[in-house]
Amino acid sequence: MNALSRLAATIFARKSADPESSWTAKLLAKGPEKCAEKFGEEAVEAIIEAVKGDRAKLTAEAADVLYHLLVMLAARDVTLADVLAELERREGVSGIAEKAAR
Repeated sequence: MNALSRLAATIFARKSADPESSWTAKLLAKGPEKCAEKFGEEAVEAIIEAVKGDRAKLTAEAADVLYHLLVMLAARDVTLADVLAELERREGVSGIAEKAAR
């Protein structure tokens, strides 16, 4: 199991944790909309660092984006496995063809 899979499992496990003892549980307790808002904030921060060209800061912000993406997905009961299955479904399909099929 890789770090991303372990993180996703931890986030799902924290859904039932006490919000006073877990940052993840606290975020999830605020609801899916707040989780989505936080993901958006982190994505913007990553974009800013990408534009600035600071590799170390972009790496840190990208980690924050992945964490908050997983929290947002968990808030709507979407698993990392669900997302990976969708990526596998798209594998080998031209991006242009996949977009046209939507």
